[in-house]
Amino acid sequence: MKSKRPSTTASTPEAKQRAPRMRDVADRAGVGMMTVSRVLNRTAHVTEETSARVYRALKELQYQPNFMARALRGHRSRSIGVILPYLYDPFFATCAHAISAVAKQHAYSVLLATSDERADTETEAARDLLRRHVDGIIVIPACNGRSRLTDAEFHSTPMVAIDRPIPRSPTDTVLVENQHGATLATEHLIQHGHKRICFIGLSQKIYTIHARLAGYVKAMQAASLKPECFFNAADEAATLNFLRSTLGRPNPPTAIFAANGLASRDILHAVAALDIHVPEEIAFIGFDDFALADILRPSLTVVRQPVERAGEQAAQLLFSRLDGACARPTQKLSLPVELIIRRSCGCHPI
Repeated sequence: MKSKRPSTTASTPEAKQRAPRMRDVADRAGVGMMTVSRVLNRTAHVTEETSARVYRALKELQYQPNFMARALRGHRSRSIGVILPYLYDPFFATCAHAISAVAKQHAYSVLLATSDERADTETEAARDLLRRHVDGIIVIPACNGRSRLTDAEFHSTPMVAIDRPIPRSPTDTVLVENQHGATLATEHLIQHGHKRICFIGLSQKIYTIHARLAGYVKAMQAASLKPECFFNAADEAATLNFLRSTLGRPNPPTAIFAANGLASRDILHAVAALDIHVPEEIAFIGFDDFALADILRPSLTVVRQPVERAGEQAAQLLFSRLDGACARPTQKLSLPVELIIRRSCGCHPI
């Protein structure tokens, strides 16, 4: 007598242990597999009642779509990539958080990579994201080296640049009014009677620093004043040595304009180490607001960027491309900045 082959129905222990499939979801919801696919991919209209049944079945069965396998079959992976220069700058971290929040609204995950401000590292990061089948990429371009993001291998992947444009690229871009903000800050110091205002920043290779320098120079030249700049504020020691030398000479600067948040941090460490009082001995304005700027003593006057809005706008531009707006013209947004007047510039706001 021949033994019966074991059953492969859902009642067997093996079947109970296997992960639920899309067919199981369809059967539980009482719909076809194509309807489940449409709900998961949002590729076609499905009634609210039907969608609710599918989502209920997904939850009851604890169904987890294999997005990588789906991407290999030509479907979307429902993930995007984000490439930042580094994460220790609060501006970059806040941008990433805002992008992630928008991605979550679209039921997308985010893969994060850093370039360390090197174009070759950025290229490898972008290639790795493509190997992971991301549907699009948002990037703050690296400042060192020649960008390869315009190469043909990236043409089929929607991309958005934020904070800095990709050189020689028609990519959607979200910037802020860097030059205007620097002009506002410098003019404010000039209105306080300062004639020797020192601009301190990181490398001029960085797009934002270069643009802010242009705004500072514009305001200084309009007032017939001589610009004075320092571009090696890459660490606390270099900034300390510069300020010790500069502030110890005859006719030293009476005001400092810090070109970004990292420069502000190192400048404030330096003036504390040198026991220089702000604003009595030197006035200060920084480009970038941060969480403790208003409770420091003195509170810091800053040019505030709309950081979260910049990240959100970049994500929305990318998802508009992914949602079928590939034919629309390239958008280059420039978001307004705001001069937040506190005490470090010599003012006494209420």
